[in-house]
This record gives sequence, C-alpha cells and structure tokens, in this order.
Amino acid sequence: MNYFECKISYEKTMENGKEKKVSEPYLVDALSFTEAESRIIEEVKPFISGEFEVKSIRKYKLAEIVFDESGDRFFKCKLNFITLDEKSGNEKKTATNILVQATTLDEAKVTLVNHMKSTMCDYSIEKIEETKIMDVFPFNLAKNV
Repeated sequence: MNYFECKISYEKTMENGKEKKVSEPYLVDALSFTEAESRIIEEVKPFISGEFEVKSIRKYKLAEIVFDESGDRFFKCKLNFITLDEKSGNEKKTATNILVQATTLDEAKVTLVNHMKSTMCDYSIEKIEETKIMDVFPFNLAKNV
C-alpha cells in the first residue's frame, strides 16, 4: 500500500467564531501523487465549507494502520522486528512504522501490543509519537463499485 500525506489549507471557523487560515495533514491510500490529490479533494470536500487548497503531497512510509474508531488521534509507532542471522549468529533489526488510532499515548501502546499478539515475530517498540494527522482515508473498493 502507498500512503500519501496531503496537507490541506483552508479558512477554519475557530471556537471563538473567528476565521483562521489553517493547514492540516490527512493520509490517503493511493497509487500515485495524482490519484492522492484527486482522492483527498473528494474526501475533504463534504467537510470543508468554502475554498481549500492542497498545499503539499508526500509519500508517508507505513507498513499498516491499526484503526480504533473510539480514538481521535493517530500515533506513529516505530517497531524493530528482530531476527537472528543464522550464519553469523547476530541479531538483525528491521525497522517498520505502524500508525495506530487511539486517544492517548498509553492507549496507543496497548492497542499496538494487542495488535501484535497475533504475530509470531519478536519485536521491540522503539518509539511512539503523536502525529498531527487529522484523518486517514484508506482505499475502499466498495466506493468504486
């Protein structure tokens, strides 16, 4: 899967009623930059009143996303999968990133550990950090049928 971080710039109505220019990142699953731009425009159009602009699009390296609809934030988790090189006997670490939807950092860690229980791999959690990502729009075949 190819994920792209798309930054959208628009005038947002703040809690005090004033308009403020904001730039917010979203993730979309797409095959190309062109498809990512098209998809993000379609996804955010119903939620943003007025004009908006796609400010930037960049590849976002992820192995997978763990969704939890009760969470309102996204946390980027860096894991190291640990394998043993049979010839040298040395441990080899392979880094991978997983995005976890949760409400708090602690909740993200619990969700990640629960998700990883189904794997047979040895791993260590190197880092978990909150992202600024507002929402994730994975590719959904049902929309295109």
